[in-house]
Amino acid sequence: MQIETLNDRSRVIFRMIVESYLDNGDPVGSRTLSRHPGVDLSAASIRNVMADLEETGLIYAPHVSAGRIPTELGLRLFVDGLLEIGNLTEEERANIDIRCAGQGRRREDVLEDATNLLSGLCQCASLVMVPKTNAPLKHLEFVPLSAEKALVVVVSEDGVVENRVIDLPPGLPPSSLVQASNYLNSRFKNRTFEEARAIIARELADQKAELDSLTGKVVEQGLATWTGDDKPSLIVRGRGNLLEDVRAIEDLERIRRLFDDLETKLDLTRLLEKARDAEGVKIFIGSENNLFSLSGSSLVVSPYMKGDNKIIGMIGVIGPTRINYARIIPMVDYTAKVIGRIL
Repeated sequence: MQIETLNDRSRVIFRMIVESYLDNGDPVGSRTLSRHPGVDLSAASIRNVMADLEETGLIYAPHVSAGRIPTELGLRLFVDGLLEIGNLTEEERANIDIRCAGQGRRREDVLEDATNLLSGLCQCASLVMVPKTNAPLKHLEFVPLSAEKALVVVVSEDGVVENRVIDLPPGLPPSSLVQASNYLNSRFKNRTFEEARAIIARELADQKAELDSLTGKVVEQGLATWTGDDKPSLIVRGRGNLLEDVRAIEDLERIRRLFDDLETKLDLTRLLEKARDAEGVKIFIGSENNLFSLSGSSLVVSPYMKGDNKIIGMIGVIGPTRINYARIIPMVDYTAKVIGRIL
């Protein structure tokens, strides 16, 4: 259904019902709507319009003799055709810039801060899909920090830079860090992490690495800091925000089901993978996706990209279907752009 199929009167009443629901979550009746400023219709006329909207499947009565609230179909029609998306203030943009900033930080730290920030700003749970790490490695270097610690810097062919701090064995000469770097770079060139690690593990086990024992320990420590996982992982934060507006037992049951959905990270990751090709923000409302068919939840996500516009992950928020779409959509969109620039 397109919003253009509704006449002007139906469109006005439909908008008011949806906006009232998104604002307070309560059903709204014809008498309340008739008292709304700018409405020049009797309660009886509004009831007739509401009956037509209910017949088309856009609104329904959750209880006998209650007012009306939008269906999931109605919410989709509203979001696609009537929603007026707000703009972020300069202060909000600056806050996101500052909280996510930090050139050269570990990718996981940037994404962790971004998800915590989004959950607080949107008062929902937030999630981010951390991209796969199976790109060939370009360069690795050990940078001494002190006599006991060194920074391991790894650059992959796709431009991702990651840092780890490792402990150094006692008595390690500075030249050993250079030797360890040269050794690993020669094995990593044009290979993925897993491919290089398999080669290095064999050479160390067979004592063919031509490294002294201390340098060999540095190499092992450096390898141990990376999992080499080629599967996308998921960070979820802010579940507690979903309990802030629980009003009834059925609300609590819905949240419990959503918590169960959030624990099913494999299914959620698959859902985010499906949204990777979206241009800009993608919105899933309720049973449009099987994962949320029981909890009645909405997911607002956006891809974050590298400088060449290649999508490397997804970030977004999840909450009840009556989330503040007008505020959350630009918040998710801008945060995705910021972390894309940083990463």
